[in-house]
Amino acid sequence: MAWTHYQRILAVLLVVTGSFNTLSVKYADQQVVEGEDGQPRHFNHPFMQSSFMFVGEMMCFLVFKIIYAYYSRRGDSSVDSNPITKGSHTFNPFVLLIPALCDTCATSIMYVGLNLTYASSFQMLRGAIIVFTAILSMAFLNRKLGSREWIGIGMVIIGLVIVGLSDILSLENSDMSTNSILTGDLLIICAQVVSAVQMVVEEKFVTGQNIPALQAVGWEGIFGFITICIVIIPLNFIPAPPPFADNSRGTLEATKDAFIQIGNSGHLLMAIIGIAFSIAFFNFAGISVTKEMSATTRMILDSIRTFVIWGFSLAFGWQAFHYLQLLGFAILFIGLSCYNNIIVPQLVRKCRYRLGRHRSPSNERIINIAADDVPENQ
Repeated sequence: MAWTHYQRILAVLLVVTGSFNTLSVKYADQQVVEGEDGQPRHFNHPFMQSSFMFVGEMMCFLVFKIIYAYYSRRGDSSVDSNPITKGSHTFNPFVLLIPALCDTCATSIMYVGLNLTYASSFQMLRGAIIVFTAILSMAFLNRKLGSREWIGIGMVIIGLVIVGLSDILSLENSDMSTNSILTGDLLIICAQVVSAVQMVVEEKFVTGQNIPALQAVGWEGIFGFITICIVIIPLNFIPAPPPFADNSRGTLEATKDAFIQIGNSGHLLMAIIGIAFSIAFFNFAGISVTKEMSATTRMILDSIRTFVIWGFSLAFGWQAFHYLQLLGFAILFIGLSCYNNIIVPQLVRKCRYRLGRHRSPSNERIINIAADDVPENQ
């Protein structure tokens, strides 16, 4: 079925804003600016970056309230038909608390990992969420996996290993260390465990609530911002060695130092603004794509986002090209496609169908072709 104009806008918005968000975070990480002690350092403040992300999500709540008030005052029932405002408005917002807490934890860990590794690897390694989501779904949602899903999971794991290996082999033309790359990659994979918990909780308790996408993102932003602000307080007093901490205090986070660095650099300020606004649009587009189309469509668009981020990283010299990363991404993509039963399995079915049609007489095809071998568009 052809996409509507609104769905095409959502797809483009998802790819563009998602790519821009990851690139903005990495760009901020690479800025060298004077801090609280007057010494130039990289902007190593992953937890503050998480808080800026949640500020962007909170803006979605404000925008939703403005749009909802506008259409409500029109009195023509358009508030129930507009794609932004339609849905349930009587839900309990605390149903989004646990997903927001998971998002806070996962995002903070991933931003620490992104500071230690490549932006493209950050995006590719997030594919590990399929593995952990499948395991948790079997445990808590009583879901059974078929052979196709297990083949997909196996290929995803192989792809992740190859991507990690390519990161290590790419260090010849990089100023990063092996320990930094490995630590960053492992942190990103560990964060996917938390993200998988978030997905399972949302499917069990949030799916079916029919919450407007913009409102759901806004509430998660509110809960996430409150949580990260509370967590940052003790992080300002917990000492940590490089590369986990590179600020004037030598602690896991230094809030004052972060704001001083932002104030001393216009480029850094623009990157922070980019993080806030891009994550707001990206989360709205992501939830909307899932509701308007499907989760598998969102996965395909997310893979396109990986290519965009990788292309920018190579173009601006943030990393060197290595053929193993391309191989790893290809295997990773095939594994994700097999798991979600899209693209690759459909191509295989079409090839089998055409091969069988070529070899079999026309009067036997209807009898001999199995139902699962018929392509979906036939």
